[in-house]
Amino acid sequence: MMYRTHKCGEISKKEINKEVELSGWVHNRRDHGGIIFVDLRDRTGLTQIKFDPKIAIESHANADKLRNEWVINIIGKVVARPDEMINSKLSTGEVEVEVTKLKILSKAKTPPFDVSGEKSGEANEALRLKYRYLDLRREKVRKQIEKKADFIECIRQYFRKNDFIEVQTPILGASSPEGARDWLLPSRLYEGKFYALPQAPQQFKQLLMVGGFDRYFQIAPCFRDEDPRKDRHYGEFYQVDMEMSFVEQEDVFAIIEPIMTELTEKFSNKKMLKDSFRRITWLESMNKYGSDKPDLRFNLEIKPITDLVSDCGFGVFSRVIKDGGVVHALKIDGGGKVFSRSDIDELTKVAQNAGAKGLAYIIVKEDSLQSPIVKFLGNDLAEQIVEKVEAKAGDIIFFGADKWREVCSALGAVRSACGDKLNLKDKKVASWAWIIDFPMYDYSEIEEGKIDFSHNPFSMPQGGLKDLEEKDPLDILAYQYDLILNGWEISSGAIRNHKPEIMYKAFEIAGYSKKDVHDKFGHMIDAFSYGAPPHGGIAPGIDRLFMELTDSNSIRDVYAFPKDGQGRDLMLDAPTEIDKEQLKEFHIKISKS
Repeated sequence: MMYRTHKCGEISKKEINKEVELSGWVHNRRDHGGIIFVDLRDRTGLTQIKFDPKIAIESHANADKLRNEWVINIIGKVVARPDEMINSKLSTGEVEVEVTKLKILSKAKTPPFDVSGEKSGEANEALRLKYRYLDLRREKVRKQIEKKADFIECIRQYFRKNDFIEVQTPILGASSPEGARDWLLPSRLYEGKFYALPQAPQQFKQLLMVGGFDRYFQIAPCFRDEDPRKDRHYGEFYQVDMEMSFVEQEDVFAIIEPIMTELTEKFSNKKMLKDSFRRITWLESMNKYGSDKPDLRFNLEIKPITDLVSDCGFGVFSRVIKDGGVVHALKIDGGGKVFSRSDIDELTKVAQNAGAKGLAYIIVKEDSLQSPIVKFLGNDLAEQIVEKVEAKAGDIIFFGADKWREVCSALGAVRSACGDKLNLKDKKVASWAWIIDFPMYDYSEIEEGKIDFSHNPFSMPQGGLKDLEEKDPLDILAYQYDLILNGWEISSGAIRNHKPEIMYKAFEIAGYSKKDVHDKFGHMIDAFSYGAPPHGGIAPGIDRLFMELTDSNSIRDVYAFPKDGQGRDLMLDAPTEIDKEQLKEFHIKISKS
């Protein structure tokens, strides 16, 4: 049995005088002097239906009982609305349906928040997530999810058109050092052993290259036990995972740039900057913007002034430099005119939250320099600094003095905050860029003094085995790259390390023995020993990219069933406790602290 001949948003003047059958939800109901009007809603939109006792007295009587969100089925004739009743805001606004038969399919309780009205989005997030199935009925939410479906289909068509093969890789795998905490699943059959959900299909896609699938892609689910934030959904996300054989870095860029351009043009209201997709080295990005994912919609740049102030009388600067640190300056055009004392205090807190001890500044006036530090620097040196950073009257200069990375982070955070305060982050602009030449190694965040991989351990080091054997590990660069958009990291990628002898040496530098490598990646080493092509790829995050292109408030807005800001599923009340019998099957005992 069919419950409809047409969808609610499809009725138009073409159907006038035709009998139609519609099904949907009562969006609202209005009684106008004995004639009852109902806006009937389904996924495609609204159609006005009319219950007239002169046409169908029984249906009219039943319509008097209808309430919002009841599910009904109607049969009736499409008629033109009177000219004065045409609703130009609706695609169906020139017609209505005179109902001859009404069937109530399902009654509804009064929803805990308004689903149909203009204020439907004002309910607090926790309530909307608890009743997410009701929230999904809201037009704004529905359109966002439909748009995301089109977004993913556009991606899929692009890669298929470019000869990529879509392959679904396993969900149950082994734990590996991808850089985030794994989600672990206990095995029922193998006591004391665990599967891991994939942080990414990294190893599988490389093995596909070894298997001869030279162009692979997948709309891949990924799982990481990381704290949620605005641009990171808790626990799970999706990425456009892709890999190519017989390529170098520029070949990967050449495949990715057209699809990112197409997505920007089709699914956002943003105009791309003419210099989008320029290449910026990691070192340049950190020095100029204080970040490896800078927002390039505005041009505020950081400049090093260490040499200029190395022998100055300002103890804060001179002590830092003596201890091997640096001093950098950030000029904010016009900031001296608009930043109040409280604004500067706020920016100081921003710098402190990013690890700085404070935030020195100089305001450039027409005939003087206003700053607590000028008396320590001396007017001549202060004027030299102003000249070095090309400041003019009305500007403000902020300073960072500490170890290089701490200075970069602090001034990068201040730069971003100034972009917000001065409205420089134009939502109508998309600024894409590649960050390249990442360091292969860095000091471990966990174990002081230990060298560890700074990014993906499977990246090919620039210079290959020779650089691994001869260079200081901290000076070795990787064929590692990030794709950034408006201050967001959209993706990381790399040309992969496909040679066993280079992989052994790369892991040795990070403190892994040959046995460690074999225990964790024996299958990779073994596979590469049978002939592996040079290969590389990237995996843009679908959800984060869609969030930025559509100007969503949070990444949670782009999911049909998101977790909340604390990682809970309020609708399913997850996570939940597991009963003892089920735990016993998995050989697990809970020890509560």
